[in-house]
Amino acid sequence: MSAVEQETDSLSSLENRIQKAVQLVARLRSEKDAALEQAAVAQSEAARLADEVRMLQAEKKQVRQRIEKLLGQIDQLSEA
Repeated sequence: MSAVEQETDSLSSLENRIQKAVQLVARLRSEKDAALEQAAVAQSEAARLADEVRMLQAEKKQVRQRIEKLLGQIDQLSEA
């Protein structure tokens, strides 16, 4: 194999490796963008669920207070 052929083979090899690296970088950027989007969706969902939990806790507190009031009224009836 002549020196020119070796240089051509080396250049072709380098070109192939660079192309693979470029493809890898492009794929990784795409995956990163998808992961960031998924994270944003997850954060939004977590915030929505946290709001729902707060709302349900407030509703539970109101129900508990109403039941305690009713039980107090029942106690008054049984005392009479």
